[in-house]
Amino acid sequence: MSLIPNIEHFPYIGLFILLILGGVGLPIPEDTTLILCGFLISSLVIKPIPAVLTVYAGLLLSDLSLHFFGRKYGRRIVSHKRFSKWISPERLFLLEEKFNRRGVLIILVGRHLVGLRAQIFLVSGVLRMPTLKFLLADGISSIFTMGIMVGAGYLGGNSLRVLRRDITRIEHAGILLLIAALSVYLAFRYFKTLKKEGRP
Repeated sequence: MSLIPNIEHFPYIGLFILLILGGVGLPIPEDTTLILCGFLISSLVIKPIPAVLTVYAGLLLSDLSLHFFGRKYGRRIVSHKRFSKWISPERLFLLEEKFNRRGVLIILVGRHLVGLRAQIFLVSGVLRMPTLKFLLADGISSIFTMGIMVGAGYLGGNSLRVLRRDITRIEHAGILLLIAALSVYLAFRYFKTLKKEGRP
């Protein structure tokens, strides 16, 4: 059995795993993974539709895991050895107030705030926000996050390809100019030598 079809799926699996690991606390920024996805699409390493579906699923699963952690530990989350460094009692109290007034809006906007993203998802679970409601709000917000970050990576990748092509053209033009200049210089030297020797 050939391994090639499986190898072709590695970039998709890799992007998915990076999003999950970043979501549970490893220092792998979500935005960086999304930008990488866009760059890989522009470089034709991965196909757009499977890539977008993969990172979308990774985003939702990562966010949902934080929501479930909040539901599981409740207010004890602030003293949990893993999550206490993410959210303090003061921050929990502040976000609770905001959630009580604008729960869905906090999810929609908070997903785009890098420093608060994980805290907001944890608090949504602590406050027992309905999982379906959380998923709908986060799903809508994630589309915008993906569009911005994956788009930035795609445009950046295209810009690099254009720049590389332009550099190649400049190099070719430079070589032609150098050859032309050298030819003019040698012709000048040749005719100057003829003139000194008194030849017509």
